[in-house]
Amino acid sequence: MEKNKTHEVEIPIEDRLRALYSLQLVDSEIDKIKTLRGELPLEVQDLEDDIAGLETRLGNLRDEVAALDKNVQKKHNEIADSEGLIKKYEEQQKNVRNNREFDSLSKEIEYQNLEIELYNKKIREFTSQKAELDEIILDTQKEEEGLYKKLDKVQGMIEERLLAAYKRIRTNARNGLAVVPVQRDACGGCFNQIPPQRQLDIKSRKKIIVCEYCGRILVDDEIIRETKI
Repeated sequence: MEKNKTHEVEIPIEDRLRALYSLQLVDSEIDKIKTLRGELPLEVQDLEDDIAGLETRLGNLRDEVAALDKNVQKKHNEIADSEGLIKKYEEQQKNVRNNREFDSLSKEIEYQNLEIELYNKKIREFTSQKAELDEIILDTQKEEEGLYKKLDKVQGMIEERLLAAYKRIRTNARNGLAVVPVQRDACGGCFNQIPPQRQLDIKSRKKIIVCEYCGRILVDDEIIRETKI
């Protein structure tokens, strides 16, 4: 990874490591969103596939909203039907010949009023669900748009060859992590022990070092603490 001397001069190793870890943080946040939606295959192939998956999910959410709208309209129609029946029964009450007929119509009116209450309750539930779905769509769209902007910005700081290596490592990693810290003298990805001398090399940030067991790029704790997205 260290043969391109031009990029070594233009972009110090330490800055490239920070950019790689920033990229990992953004990718991991995108992964969390997709996991929350039940939408993530962690073996992400590329950004285009991610966007396609997102659009599919948003389409499904919009279909659910449309279905809720349809249900609300249906309940409004049922309420109108019940109100019509109530009016009809009230007119019939004026012409009843005995108490039994009157009681029967009264029960029908009571039943229809209960139906109206039930339909109104369902409408409130559907409306609430729709509002929640609309909020999810809006929030996740804004969040992901922001993350993709950060993704583009960070990727622009990394040379193509190194970026390609990062994507390849991430694709092959079970948990989507291509850049990991050394934790308790071990690789933060596969948990195999890192020799002391190699840890010193990682902390010196003079070259990009990968885990000899899993191939992930290794960074020291200071980069982890200082790097935010």
